[in-house]
This record gives sequence, C-alpha cells and structure tokens, in this order.
Amino acid sequence: MDFFEIDGSYGEGGGQILRSAISLSCITQKPIQINNIRAKRKTPGLSAQHLTSIRILAKICNAEVHGLEIGSTCIKFVPGLIQDQKIIENVGTAGSISLISQVLIPVVSLSRKNLELKIIGGTDVSWSPTIDYTKIVLQEAYSRFGISFSLDVERRGYYPKGNGIVNLNVLPTKKLSTISFTKRETREADIHCTYSKIPSNIIETEVKKISKNLEKANFVTQLKIRNEDAFDKGASILISSKDAKSIIGIDGLLNVKNFKFSDISKSFIECNLGIDSHLADMIVIPAALVDGISVFRVNSITKHLETNLYVTSKITGCKYGIGRIDGGFEIRVEGASGSRI
Repeated sequence: MDFFEIDGSYGEGGGQILRSAISLSCITQKPIQINNIRAKRKTPGLSAQHLTSIRILAKICNAEVHGLEIGSTCIKFVPGLIQDQKIIENVGTAGSISLISQVLIPVVSLSRKNLELKIIGGTDVSWSPTIDYTKIVLQEAYSRFGISFSLDVERRGYYPKGNGIVNLNVLPTKKLSTISFTKRETREADIHCTYSKIPSNIIETEVKKISKNLEKANFVTQLKIRNEDAFDKGASILISSKDAKSIIGIDGLLNVKNFKFSDISKSFIECNLGIDSHLADMIVIPAALVDGISVFRVNSITKHLETNLYVTSKITGCKYGIGRIDGGFEIRVEGASGSRI
C-alpha cells in the first residue's frame, strides 16, 4: 500500500501537523504515514490527548492504525468507510477537549455524517483554546462555511485533575461555502468568564478591569460571569466579537497562584482585522475543501498557520497565497473540492 508521507517535524513541529494530517486522511480517504511526530517538543511523540483524537477518528472512519501508543513518533493511518457514531471517551488526563474537537468536527461534518460524543477531559487548560472559544468563536466561524455543531458543557475541567464533561453533536454539512473575513467593524465586545472554587469578588474585580480597558478603547462591553463547579479551582475568560466581516476571540486562564488574568484586552484591541491568529489556522481545512476562494486577514502569521497551510496544500492540492497589507497579512486559499469524499 502506498502511504502519503508527512514529516511531523516540519514548521512548528508539534501536534498541529498531526491533527491536520489525520483529519485530512479521513476526509480525502488517503492512507497516511506521519514520521518525527512532535519532534520539536520537549517530550516528543504522541501524548494521551493525541491518542484520544486519533482513536475517535479511527472509530468514526473504521481506520487501521499502526503505532498508536504513548510516545510513538511514527504512525500509519489507513481510513475506511466513515459512519454515524455515538461515542463516549475519556482522555484520562486534563488533555484538551477543544483540540480534540477541532480534529473531529470538520471530518464528520464535511463527510456528511453525524456524531454524538460525550468526552471527559480538560475544558480550560494551558496551550489550548478554552472550551468557550470553541463554543462561541469556532462555532461561528465554522457556521459561515456551512459546518454545524453544538457543544454543551456539563462540568468544567481544569488542570491537573481535568474530568470536565462535554457533549459534542456534529451535523452533516449541506453546502460548503467560501468565507471572507477582512476587517472588524463592530465596537461591541462580549466578555465570558467562568470560574470554580475562587471567591466571586476576586473574579468580578479582574473581569471589570478588563472591561474598563475595552471601554477606554471605545468598545461597548457585555459581561457574562458564571460560577461552574469543577474538581479543581480555576477560571477562564474570553473576549469575543463578530460582524459580517470579522470573527475575533482572545482568551486566557486565571493564574491561580496570584488570582490574576493577563491583560488580554490589549491583544483584543490590537486584533482589528478579519480574524484572530489562532482562528486562522483552524479554518484552513474547510477553506481548502470548498469550491472557490476564501479570503481572511490577520495581524500576524503564526507557525501553526504556516504549518497548516503547507500540510493541507500537500494533501488536498489546494492553492494558497500570503500577502502583506497595512497592519497585517491577507491569506487567500483556493479550495480543491474534488479531494473531498
């Protein structure tokens, strides 16, 4: 059998290239071999979070997988027929449910299937989008493409115990559309904050500081603060905005040692183009598979985005270009809709 080989050390050399390659293997039905997995990380190879993502995808598309174990630096993935599924999974750690969801949603929806997933793990953890970012920002961006999913949080899961519970329901895409995200026009910003086992006055003080900073920059803010129980103490915050030409979200976690949020308001204010830099790499896969050209503008190009554009173009045959504009960059992706099953 011929395998499409990917060097996992390319670009940022982390989990992003693994997630994208396996997702695209399922969507395009191309057997894939990934070498040098997470070669540039302090602890190379597969982690529990990656195992869970691949294991669920293997169930969904009846795949044959070789090398699926903790620490493995090479796997072979042979996708089979994708089916509707109802699944319960436990990451077993505080591994990010958001990152796992990013892998599953486009695969299931673009393959015109259904998924009902109950997953246990981390909802708001370091080096990952918060679950509110996934529920609010990613959901809105995907809906513009025609990808639909719903996400319900039964329980929050912070580091180190995790044990958050999320119910994810992915629906089949009826029609995939191109997108254009060029410049933020709205001056409205929503602030979502959830916390557990921390005095409410501390949280309210921190959130109001961020809100005042936004108001000084002429944003009208709406605050939503919720106490949601978890096994560990913790808190997360998300500032988001959306209009016809932009979707932007900046999130962060509370430092539980000094009970402070970092000042994410500055990052939100400066993020004035079409999308935030994290969302940029998340929308590459659907942009690569739609019939037509999608356009989005960002203030900066991340290693994750560069890596995703490279890997996605290699597997799907899509074309892309990056050009400088005032204050940032414009990315154009011409989809290869014929590579989708």
